[in-house]
Amino acid sequence: MNGPEIHCRFAPELHLFVPAERRAGRTAVATDGSSTLGHVVESLGVPLTEVGRLLVDGHQVPVSHIPRAGESVEVCAVERPQQVPGAPLRFLLDVHLGTLARRLRLLGVDAAYESEDIGDPALATLSATEQRVLLSRDRGLLRRRELWAGAYVYSHRPEDQLRDVLERFAPVLAPWTRCTACNAPLREADKDSVRELLEHGTRSAYDAFAQCTACERVYWRGAHHARLEAIVENAMAEFGGAAATGGP
Repeated sequence: MNGPEIHCRFAPELHLFVPAERRAGRTAVATDGSSTLGHVVESLGVPLTEVGRLLVDGHQVPVSHIPRAGESVEVCAVERPQQVPGAPLRFLLDVHLGTLARRLRLLGVDAAYESEDIGDPALATLSATEQRVLLSRDRGLLRRRELWAGAYVYSHRPEDQLRDVLERFAPVLAPWTRCTACNAPLREADKDSVRELLEHGTRSAYDAFAQCTACERVYWRGAHHARLEAIVENAMAEFGGAAATGGP
């Protein structure tokens, strides 16, 4: 780009996306005179999924704004909690976020997950077809035009990833209501109805069960329940209003 020069400043939350020399303050950017401001911002490394308001000389402009020479641009981070218009809040997670998907499902959040790499175009198209917010750590994927909505996951650690998503989108939490394996709703199940699906030791030791309405997987308070309950209690205490106990 060797057209009109503008000056951009990025919010601190966006510094991880831009080169180090653009993190200190307002820096000069040469444009081509025809590309939109949204394109310019993305060309500097920032997915538009992470951008909130764009201010030009103090006035908010759309991503379609064509920069003019001498303009001063402020690139703000997306506001939290983020409002997603249209469809009920639902998520789609890429192949690298399986643990996060299971934890969101544990909390009753609709979180579709692709356990195999179906490719960026297919993921972006699925996001648009089902109107799901695509969660990913792949910046290139989040820049695809087919996306309905998306969000960058800022941490490698599942516990931090979960907090990030819950803080950013404030989904309604309904623990123990969704299958962690396939994302379908659970229903209560009496022991007799699931007896043939249980090992003898499980039939002897437990009386309360839930079953997936789709894949028919059976759930009970097994040895792993205390760990899962801790995840639920922590999430509910911080994002759901009160601690929750229970489960099948």
